[in-house]
Amino acid sequence: MNESVKHYCGLFGIHGHRDAARLTYLGLYSLQHRGEEAAGIVTFDGKTMNAHKAMGLVSEVFDEKTLHQLPGRMAIGHTRYSTTGSSTLKNSQPLVVSYAKGSLAVAHNGNLVNAFELRQQLEANGSIFQTTVDSEIILHLLARSTNKTFQEDLSECLPLLQGAFSLLFMTERELIGARDPNGFRPLCIGRLNNAYVLASETCALDIIGAKFLREVNPGEVVVIGPDGMRSLSPFKPKQRSHCLFEHVYFSRPDSYVFGESVQSVRIKLGRQLAREYPVQADLVMPIPDSGNFAALGYSQESKIPYAIGMIRNHYVGRTFIQPAQEIRDLKVRVKFNPIKEIIKGQRLVIVDDSIVRGTTTRARVKSLREAGAKEIHLRVSCPPTKFACFYGIDFPKRKELIANTKTLDEIRQFIGVDSLGYLSLEGLMKAVKRPDDYCTACWSGQYPIPFGDEGDKFALEKHAGQGSENC
Repeated sequence: MNESVKHYCGLFGIHGHRDAARLTYLGLYSLQHRGEEAAGIVTFDGKTMNAHKAMGLVSEVFDEKTLHQLPGRMAIGHTRYSTTGSSTLKNSQPLVVSYAKGSLAVAHNGNLVNAFELRQQLEANGSIFQTTVDSEIILHLLARSTNKTFQEDLSECLPLLQGAFSLLFMTERELIGARDPNGFRPLCIGRLNNAYVLASETCALDIIGAKFLREVNPGEVVVIGPDGMRSLSPFKPKQRSHCLFEHVYFSRPDSYVFGESVQSVRIKLGRQLAREYPVQADLVMPIPDSGNFAALGYSQESKIPYAIGMIRNHYVGRTFIQPAQEIRDLKVRVKFNPIKEIIKGQRLVIVDDSIVRGTTTRARVKSLREAGAKEIHLRVSCPPTKFACFYGIDFPKRKELIANTKTLDEIRQFIGVDSLGYLSLEGLMKAVKRPDDYCTACWSGQYPIPFGDEGDKFALEKHAGQGSENC
């Protein structure tokens, strides 16, 4: 993935384990790829909700001292990317409140397309907001409900939400997971001895040795308490709209998402790409790391040898100081450095997962030319990204998407490659078992949920910055 398009967020929760905070830390560590701006954990120790949140990577936010200050057998955690507005500590999650029914914590992965409308209604009725995240809107809706139980409050409030959301709630007794009826965001259930676990991806279960049970179904609310787990269905059924970008880029390749192995889907994408855009070349190489398995599939199908011709520096964090203007091109090499001995004199097929603005791709191609590549043929394992996402991906405005403003040959010339091939939408859909269950809006422009006048949160001039942030 290029040009710093940001992911969603990562969720992890556990109920019934004496080391809840430490296991949540490990779970968030495995979900770091879903959010690098901030991290937080909230635990309940039987009397008090204890929280620690800060800007930075999971390993920067938590240490033995902070984890020791988070006692309890129940916890939820969150890694965050903001997709609009500023990245500030006040917007980090989980959010914790005390209200008439006790203490409540919430963590959110997704984006509400009716957030502005709901916020206006709540503010008109006296609500005062402390953050700009969608999650706080949910808390205000719940606090205003007058039902006898929290589960009844959820059944009343969650159907008011429109858009993409996987949610974790923690009350003083229960851990609750909820997934929107379209199923945009993944959320799975695991078991570790007598403890239950909820997580965005199965890789977070693997790291703590938990057994994967199943996914939270679209439109399902799972309630985990002292008496075990039960399920609620407060939503009207809708057509499933799983985010296909989870398989193309977002999810870790060792995860199972939407019932399929991510690495297997990516290999299928690469194989189909080789069928659609064959070329005479000496080597197939990925843009690491998200292009690795698609490149492997391309190599397997084309019989062209696979090689690692570019090394990624995994230690470039979000706090990396940008080079001065006159040496700005060097920042590409800080993260990706070509191996000249492999590249020199070779005809290369380079495989990437997507192209957004094209500027970073162009810089990488330039570095490969300088390393001595004879030919460079770029293959992309998804169709041209032409449309903004209103369901949680930080795609920029349409006019900033290179595929929306340039023809295929203009993109090729801009990037500086000898040939360029994007996987067709039809080819993309062949790689998944249930193609009708997926959202393809960023490629096709067919949006499963209307987003109205306020939907474009990447161009908030209309609301002068009053829209909500999300993850």
